[in-house]
Amino acid sequence: MRYRQLTTGTLALGVLLLIDVLRVWLPGIITIFGQAASTPAELMGAFALGWFVLAMGAPAVVRRVGARPVTVVAAVALAVARLALTAAPGGRTQLWLATAGLVAGLVWLVGVAADTDRPVPGLALGFAVNAALHAVLDTVDLVWRGDWVAWLLSAVAVAVFLVGAAQPGQRGGAGNALTGPVDTPVGPADAAAGPGGGRAWLVAGPALLLAGMVALSPALARTGMSYLVAGDGVARSPLFGLAPVPVAVAAFLCAALTRPPSGWGRAYGPVALLGGAVLFALGRGDLLLPAVLLAAVGLGACLALTDDTGQPAADTASAGTSAARRGYAVATGMLVFALGAVGYYSAYDLGYPNAAVPVVVAVLIAAVAFTARPVVDRLPGPFPPLRAAAAVTALALLAPVLADEVPVASNRDGPPERLTVVAYNIRMGFGLDGRFDLAGLAEVVERQRPDVVLLSEVDRAWLLNGGHDTLDLLADRLGMPYVFGPAADPVWGDAVLSRWPVDDPRTLPLAAVGAPTGAQALAVTLDLSDGVRTAVVSTHLQPPPGKGPVVQARAVADFATRYAAGRPLVVAGDLNTEPGDEAFVEFTKAGLVDALAAARPLATSPADDPRQQIDHIFVSPGLTPGDPVAPRSTASDHLPVAVTLTLPPR
Repeated sequence: MRYRQLTTGTLALGVLLLIDVLRVWLPGIITIFGQAASTPAELMGAFALGWFVLAMGAPAVVRRVGARPVTVVAAVALAVARLALTAAPGGRTQLWLATAGLVAGLVWLVGVAADTDRPVPGLALGFAVNAALHAVLDTVDLVWRGDWVAWLLSAVAVAVFLVGAAQPGQRGGAGNALTGPVDTPVGPADAAAGPGGGRAWLVAGPALLLAGMVALSPALARTGMSYLVAGDGVARSPLFGLAPVPVAVAAFLCAALTRPPSGWGRAYGPVALLGGAVLFALGRGDLLLPAVLLAAVGLGACLALTDDTGQPAADTASAGTSAARRGYAVATGMLVFALGAVGYYSAYDLGYPNAAVPVVVAVLIAAVAFTARPVVDRLPGPFPPLRAAAAVTALALLAPVLADEVPVASNRDGPPERLTVVAYNIRMGFGLDGRFDLAGLAEVVERQRPDVVLLSEVDRAWLLNGGHDTLDLLADRLGMPYVFGPAADPVWGDAVLSRWPVDDPRTLPLAAVGAPTGAQALAVTLDLSDGVRTAVVSTHLQPPPGKGPVVQARAVADFATRYAAGRPLVVAGDLNTEPGDEAFVEFTKAGLVDALAAARPLATSPADDPRQQIDHIFVSPGLTPGDPVAPRSTASDHLPVAVTLTLPPR
């Protein structure tokens, strides 16, 4: 039994390390290889897919060289790359380190698959432990932290993984043409690798995609909770936003590690997974939480259906054939992961519908799982299911206690005479060097001592960007609660953070007019006490190809002035228009004043060599702007803009 436990634990650790690498590599496609959207989306997609296509050749290498040497070498390369990424070097060094780690991880999976016909316990534990740790770390992985704790924990994980990878495999005694002879003593449960496991390895990649996007995404769970707080299509800072994560982890592991029901009862997993994927695809914030929970149960149950322990291989030739099939199965499944990820997220650059992608992936997993042969004499797993689920769930239960913070606004010192407003396009939290740079974002904002912060390009759970809840993380650092308005989808949009209480949030979806990424306008009212109230509108205009965002600018100006209804008004954000352009004039035609006029020219993009004035703050005539500034920083590809507004006398 101890060899099976060792193999399962090593597989789980390797999956955890590979997911860590993916959370660095995927954002690198956009922020480093993509060069701030200057690289065509088609080229970025080809770069991403190419490495997974390359890994399709790994089974042939394993067949020729043998699984064990390939697995050990790939494990060492994965471990070195993962540990090196803890330094978060940024730039092309970071991209190529992550790419090396990705390729090594894919080859390692192929080698492990050749020698393991029962991967479900290891895969399930890897997915679940990674989700629990991601939640406990408040969705900021160790690779981005860089302190001594991050180095220590990363080194321990890598060392344990390498020790496990260096040991003789779970399957001993008989050996085969791929693994070579193994002389480690084993028990009956550790017989030579059988013909099973192909279906489980095939769904590993698609399952990883849906786990990261929906089922085991702490950021998505917290975002779903934030929509339940506010209603009306907007989201607010939730209390115990990570509370659903232990529930999802427990449901997933219990379903994955226990024996599935017989007959038509087997359908509950595929049906639940499809239901969760459909709810997610509907793109409604209030459906995110049930989507997470349904997908977690369904994904775990589908993995259990593929847990075919198989029979011992009859001879060396059949063992070699089964091992090769498993290698090709996992390589194909990871290619499906890449196709799904690229297909889903490229839509935000190219403008085609993408809601079907998670549903199609769920259909694939459900079909493979439901058509699997029921196992009559199922061998016991390497770990007691309930104990394993309880242990990982206990880890996840720390997240609501350790990682959840709820900043509270107050107007006890109001009403103020002045308000300092900051508008900032934060590029999903990634700086020009490709590092996830919360500290840099918070530092440049805090220097302005803001009362209100308006954010654009806010990402709350995209797997492509590492699965972070950037908004909640930044709100915690600034000590300011938020209101969030969805734009591209329920987890990507604009936000308002305020030290003052806000009410009456409203959001206006803006016409796409040919631009692929969605846009909206989020309006809130600041309660400055004693009946003093100010309207604030945050937006990010998306210009159609070759034109200015005139139609959207007109819609935002009209929406904002109607919402303010004569009260003082602030409209700000990344407007993608220069002073004097037609879209810029739409705001001045509505009676608003350019609050940054005294500092013009005030270029804000790109951050390292600003040439364009596309981030703006407009105010109603009753507000007197002063001290306009665009402080320098490379924590995003834009500079923030800030201004201090003197309120009209009461």
